[in-house]
Amino acid sequence: MSSPNPYTTVMERAALALHLPRRRRVANRRVLLASFVIAVVALVAIVVAGRVVFDAATATDFSQKNLAPSPAHLFGTDWMGRDMFLRTVAGLSTSVLVGLLAASVSAVVALVLASIAALGGKRADAVVTWLVDLFMGIPHIVLLILVSYALGKGFWGVTIAVAVTHWPSLTRVLRAEILQCRESSFVAHARKFGVSSARIALTHMVPYVFPQFLVGLILLFPHAIMHEAAITFLGFGLSRDVPAIGVILSESMSYLSAGMWWLAVFPGIALILTVMLFDVAGSSLRRLIDPHSSQE
Repeated sequence: MSSPNPYTTVMERAALALHLPRRRRVANRRVLLASFVIAVVALVAIVVAGRVVFDAATATDFSQKNLAPSPAHLFGTDWMGRDMFLRTVAGLSTSVLVGLLAASVSAVVALVLASIAALGGKRADAVVTWLVDLFMGIPHIVLLILVSYALGKGFWGVTIAVAVTHWPSLTRVLRAEILQCRESSFVAHARKFGVSSARIALTHMVPYVFPQFLVGLILLFPHAIMHEAAITFLGFGLSRDVPAIGVILSESMSYLSAGMWWLAVFPGIALILTVMLFDVAGSSLRRLIDPHSSQE
């Protein structure tokens, strides 16, 4: 029986050591991709389910009022006999739709202002920087309330208020990315070959900035949803006849002392879980498209 070749054993160990990190990276990327897909599917399901049960969520049945959580009513019922589970799902759907619309508009504003600041010269950069500092210097919740109240509150008032107040942080990030791309060697070479500024922006800068823009857009969603719920809770957002998480939590405050704890606990937990889904989606996407973290 021949003895094992020590050199072969060493080479096999070295090869195995090289393959293990690669396998680990592939496994990590699959986990991240699965997390992103699951989070997105769950959020889409919330929106679709909320639209389906929207009418049922507003239906009243006074014979079923003030019921504690049970198999028939998972989240209990309120003082008008409305099923709190259906109201919570419909409220989450409304909040997610407001967050999606507001965050999308805010992200586009951030991209436009960042492009103007980075490519428009020193004066344009100074104006955009001044605007960013101005908006970030005003207390966020105060600015949200003022804008929403000035626009008459309601769906469009709160959506526009969230949209016009959430762009400063993303503008700073995108401005830095565009400046870095503008000073890169491939852009300099493209200019030497006579490529126009518009073509450089479309073929080089847009693909360079798009990953950061997409991640920033997704990470804006939880902020938009939480702020929508906050100003609605304070009475400066969505109207009382719309099933929304802020409305549900605001109305429940009058009944907590009567022992109806389920009116606030379950909607509050559902809101936190929804925000966490957006955070998981954004964090997973950032690690997937970032060239440094994707290799971990």
